Amino acid sequence: MTETIFRPLHWLVAVTVLLYAPVSQADLSAVIARAKPSLVTVGTFKETDSPRFRLRGTGFVVGDGTQVVTNAHVLPESKDDSAAMSVGVRVEGGSDSLQIRQASLIEVDKVHDLALFKITGRPLTAMVLGNSDLAKEGQSVAFTGFPIGGALGFSPVTHRGMISSITAIVLPTATAQTLNERTIRSLRTGSFDIFQLDAIAYPGNSGGPVYDVDTGEVLGVINMAFVKATKESALTSPSGITYAIPSKFISDLLKRAEVK
Repeated sequence: MTETIFRPLHWLVAVTVLLYAPVSQADLSAVIARAKPSLVTVGTFKETDSPRFRLRGTGFVVGDGTQVVTNAHVLPESKDDSAAMSVGVRVEGGSDSLQIRQASLIEVDKVHDLALFKITGRPLTAMVLGNSDLAKEGQSVAFTGFPIGGALGFSPVTHRGMISSITAIVLPTATAQTLNERTIRSLRTGSFDIFQLDAIAYPGNSGGPVYDVDTGEVLGVINMAFVKATKESALTSPSGITYAIPSKFISDLLKRAEVK
């Protein structure tokens, strides 16, 4: 009698798994497709340079469609750099070429390593900011950007992972893109929470959005990766541990920009 009762339940579970597993993958594909038009490359542009556009990181569109968020550490270190900050917008139709737009810095948050730009031209599709205070450890996320400094071309690349830890930390400097074990130990008395992800980010991913795989809402900004030895080992032997700044600090940045 017991066997007769449980057979239909096993069948129902099997059918449920088959029905819902493909849908989850299809939904993520749709979320990525919606995110891509909001992704831009961030760098400097100078007519006499070769190449004229030098990629420094990833950015994404927020607010009214003319505002771009990225990391503060992608800004040129030298104030004497005559190259203009610019963003590269991918030409529609899957092309690897870029439409260069001038970008004006309107707000910087060095504590949380964030920068906000205003770009020229028609508004682009803005990403929706989620409530990062509601993010949970174990939550599935994805991030999209231009890894390895555009060496792979200017087609956005997506990685998937989860929020493996929400931990307190202090960023060592506005120019730090990587952390090592010694630095992390010295920063555990941190003043704000940061997301640790079990996913691999590379140079060039800095400033890219971390978003919920179901809704596409931005929960954070890729900031840095943990490296086991030298900075160069981030390419040859990545640790698979990446850190992201919660999106609530983007909201604060936008509010400060509105006041000005």
